[in-house]
Amino acid sequence: MIPVFDPVISEDEIEMVVDALRTGQVSGTFGHYITDFEQEFAGYVGCKHGIAVNSGTSALHLAVAAAEIGKGDEVLVSASTNIATALAALHNGAVPVPVDAEPDTWNLDLDHLESLITPKTKAIIPVHLYGHPVDMDRLMEIARAHDLVVIEDCAESHGATVRGRMTGSFGDMACFSFYANKIITTGEGGMITTNDDALAERLRLLRNLAFTEPRFRHEVAGFNFRMPAFVAALGLAQTRKIEMIVENKRRMAAAYNERLKDVPGLQLPVEKDWAKNVYWMYGVVVKPEFGIDRNALTEALAERGIQTRTFFCPMNQQPVLQGLDGWREVPCPVADELWEQGLYLPSSWNLDEETIDTICDAIRQAPDWDN
Repeated sequence: MIPVFDPVISEDEIEMVVDALRTGQVSGTFGHYITDFEQEFAGYVGCKHGIAVNSGTSALHLAVAAAEIGKGDEVLVSASTNIATALAALHNGAVPVPVDAEPDTWNLDLDHLESLITPKTKAIIPVHLYGHPVDMDRLMEIARAHDLVVIEDCAESHGATVRGRMTGSFGDMACFSFYANKIITTGEGGMITTNDDALAERLRLLRNLAFTEPRFRHEVAGFNFRMPAFVAALGLAQTRKIEMIVENKRRMAAAYNERLKDVPGLQLPVEKDWAKNVYWMYGVVVKPEFGIDRNALTEALAERGIQTRTFFCPMNQQPVLQGLDGWREVPCPVADELWEQGLYLPSSWNLDEETIDTICDAIRQAPDWDN
């Protein structure tokens, strides 16, 4: 089976993790690996502060909490995304409001944004989906005009840029995931980046059960979202390879683009002229002209040992959100279509040309196999 993604862990990572363990750097409060990872990753993004946590989901949850968003508030979120984005609002007592997707980048459509803003709207969480960035210059103009907090969801966009500037450096805060299939990984883990000193201080407080002095007296309700130090050691080693990984992600995408560009009915990912797409996953949308639908293509590829994944079920269709008090029914026809027609292909950064040839040949032949 050619997997959708395989993490690549080398001796560099293993040696650094072993060093952390041998020097007793196990918890999330002792040793230098946590701060080293935070500083190097934040520096790569172009931010003053990095706050490491135990998952990308925790990062989103913590960022919404630090912004003091809660009951009675609304948060605009990309409709086409992992449920974790919306859960960040839900678990803080707020209501997520889905914003439909653009048909080409698959990111939230900025043309719809202002029409969804109400007096209850307190924040926007744009997702840089599958590695293509949102136009953050335009989004920040809208947010500032309406005095809204911006929390970038960068789980899939490590190294992506908007007009040369890194995703994760635009919003009030940005949240990264280091899950096993992300561009760099710590197995599980996440990071919040920010240039705001006060927010950074609050994030660190809330991350660690809101301990103050005296230690076991608490004035606010914190969380235990700490990242273990040996996990940070893995992240530090991966951070030092991130440009190489991004380069190979783009090589992989270029190979797919060249081989699939003339396949009828197959919509390929784009790269806007102002953007650098890092192709976290190489996604395609299967149109009727392809000859078979997305599900049939998925089955045909699986029969030939090629794993795929569907695009995300959009937030407007999630039963767990539809039952919320204050939920708003927002039509998201583009996100709905992506859910029905989209899938991503094997996207490990070390895919070789022969494997990509095998995958693309299988895609070309799939309509005939089905018949």
